[in-house]
Amino acid sequence: MDFLTLFAIYVVLVLSCIVLVCKYSGQQQTPFGRLFRSVTKIISPWIPQWFQQYSYKTLHKLFHQRNRLFLYLHLFLEGVVYAEFTYEVLGYCREMDTTLASLCVPYVLLAVESYFFYQCCSRDPGTVTKENHSAQVQVYHYDRNLFHPGVCCPTCLLVKPARSKHCRVCNRCVQRFDHHCVWVNNCVGAQNSKHFLLYLVCLCAMAGDIAVLTAHMLLNAVLRSGLLHAHYVDQQGEQQPAGPLFIIQHLFLTFPRIVFMLGFLIFLFMLLAGYALFHLYLALVNQTSNEWYKSKGHGCQHCHPTPGHQCSSGPIQSRGFYNRGILKNLGEIFQPLTYTGKKHK
Repeated sequence: MDFLTLFAIYVVLVLSCIVLVCKYSGQQQTPFGRLFRSVTKIISPWIPQWFQQYSYKTLHKLFHQRNRLFLYLHLFLEGVVYAEFTYEVLGYCREMDTTLASLCVPYVLLAVESYFFYQCCSRDPGTVTKENHSAQVQVYHYDRNLFHPGVCCPTCLLVKPARSKHCRVCNRCVQRFDHHCVWVNNCVGAQNSKHFLLYLVCLCAMAGDIAVLTAHMLLNAVLRSGLLHAHYVDQQGEQQPAGPLFIIQHLFLTFPRIVFMLGFLIFLFMLLAGYALFHLYLALVNQTSNEWYKSKGHGCQHCHPTPGHQCSSGPIQSRGFYNRGILKNLGEIFQPLTYTGKKHK
């Protein structure tokens, strides 16, 4: 199996993962979940009980309790990409007379991204406590569609403010709850939404800038080697011009780590750009991920309806109840609303 075949398999797998994540994101019942439960049911009699308990505890700790595994994984992947870029690509770029300012941009972006990443990890997302509860309840009106007055959180034993949600991972109610992000080991809420959005933008810029510099380096390597006008002898002994496939395979053999890094960055940029645009759209229409999922009918089984209120079995139609216009919506992200004597819509 040659490098080109391996790269094709790599591309198909990554694209498949991106499509599946986008398609089933936020859904409680997915084909993978059903398949996993079916396989577990079949093989569980053959697995020792101690191993099942250990696996359950490990998975529960990873995905249902706060832990720093994905945070460390994020830092590791970031370090690997920057180490490869600095060790190999940077030297080639200097030989090609790339301006120093262009080469400094990735490191400036890294510094800015690290600041927003730290803020996402360390800043309180807007925990609803007994001390601030009375003020938090006054910030937003209940839309009586997704959020209803008088609904009490069974864990915190407090009436839920509109747009809040209890995070089972962090075990707290969060004001204007968006989602719990395992990559920052924290919830995203009213007080750190701006940091999370800017963090995503910086990640996209980092991946895109390094990918552009790397692709420019590889293109110059091809031009300097004269491969565009080169020929090779095929298995039949005939001379053939070096086409795109031959050039890509040559790059794989010459710069294998750099090419795989470029492929990783391109698909990472695609995934992050889509996610960043999604969060930018939510910011522009004043909606959270939690509200978006519920409006699509994925969150009904987790709500706690008041007496006389029945959850809709179909998708809930979002009416933009909290939409105050693009400028005010963005202002609410960067300057979260507080109670000042009258409620905000």
